Amino acid sequence: MKFKTYGHRHADHLFANLDEYSTLWAEIQEALTAITDEMIVEEFEGEARKAKSISQAINRLIKKQLTDRGWASESYIFADEVYGANAKGTWRLDFAKDALSVEVAFNHRSDISWNLIKPTLASELNHVQKAIQTSGGVIITATQEMKTAGGFDSAIGTFEDYVQYCKPLYGMLPTPLMIVGLEAPEEFEICVEFTGVGGNKAGNVIHYATETLDGLRACPNCGSILEESTAVCPECEARLTDKQE
Repeated sequence: MKFKTYGHRHADHLFANLDEYSTLWAEIQEALTAITDEMIVEEFEGEARKAKSISQAINRLIKKQLTDRGWASESYIFADEVYGANAKGTWRLDFAKDALSVEVAFNHRSDISWNLIKPTLASELNHVQKAIQTSGGVIITATQEMKTAGGFDSAIGTFEDYVQYCKPLYGMLPTPLMIVGLEAPEEFEICVEFTGVGGNKAGNVIHYATETLDGLRACPNCGSILEESTAVCPECEARLTDKQE
């Protein structure tokens, strides 16, 4: 996946240049760039329960990439049991390793402030005994383009929203935070449609038709040459559209 970044409190400079962060930040970038459009489609279409968006598919792929690199998942911030398992995940980070904590945030816009605060809690001193002690945080979310192309709910907070929140919350967020915005897939989009069961909706993968060296429209799955108006490949039955530039 491609992504853009915003550094709160100079996180872009600190994470790239300080030894305590640079290797960890490089691992996060490698984990994200290792995830391909093909992997997202395979994960999404393999879900037992048909989803509307690719959010959970991306969540699972990020988890695999980071845990394979030694990151702890679902790390509790505090050691006190009241703020641990008994709190049902309230005081828990998605991932942590050494100096950095990570939140993957595809949830409601109303959760933006809390998602920014959690890695800050993990990185600052507190009256409650800590289970982990980081000093920087990373928030991974969707750009507006990813939100649209990926079938995400209209109410989720985006990269652009997180960047906007950082300014008024500057004094409340003393920890350097890197905001990462995942960009839209390059090879497909999700079309959310009614399933025919009540008011239920589900997302369907629509592949972007490609162009041959001769300028002909082709199916990206099987390479079949297509008529300009073809919306379903006659050979492999992939649903198709033309990518809007």
